[in-house]
Amino acid sequence: MSNQNEKKASKKTRPEWLEWLQILVVAAVLAFVLNNFVIANAHVPTGSMITTIMPGDRVIGSRLSYRFAAPERGDIIIFHAPDEPETLYVKRIIGMPGDKVTIRDGHVYLNDSEAPLEESYIREPMKPAALQEFQVPEGAYFCLGDNRNGSVDARYWKNHYVYRDKIVAKVLFRYWPGFKALK
Repeated sequence: MSNQNEKKASKKTRPEWLEWLQILVVAAVLAFVLNNFVIANAHVPTGSMITTIMPGDRVIGSRLSYRFAAPERGDIIIFHAPDEPETLYVKRIIGMPGDKVTIRDGHVYLNDSEAPLEESYIREPMKPAALQEFQVPEGAYFCLGDNRNGSVDARYWKNHYVYRDKIVAKVLFRYWPGFKALK
């Protein structure tokens, strides 16, 4: 019985600030682990993904998604920009490794298909521009913004492709200014 009393007495003599410090250290370690190994947080400052993601929105992505499965066409991803590796971009995967992506008459075509890619997520038709063709290398992806007329994306980058090792996370949802699951 005296052993239990001693434990209670020692807990009571521990300063309250030490208990708070312990809680703060555990919280900081958890936040560090979550933010660096489980989730990715990104701010979208431009209108390149309108209406799926609006300027000023904040999104959460899963860093674990592509450890267990390969990226898929249509996924919205957070990645290191090919021409600015210190900057994170948020765009949609359009072209997969080995795909031929052709942009003509305001439409995207894959692998010499006669029918354009069906893209229900774009808000308005893409303004026609000069014919562009891209052959996506193995291990890379071709990414475009949903707001094609207001997006600086793979069509305009010096390095047109996002390599798998540059993908940080798959976007799961917008949490600011309000929750919205994204596909």
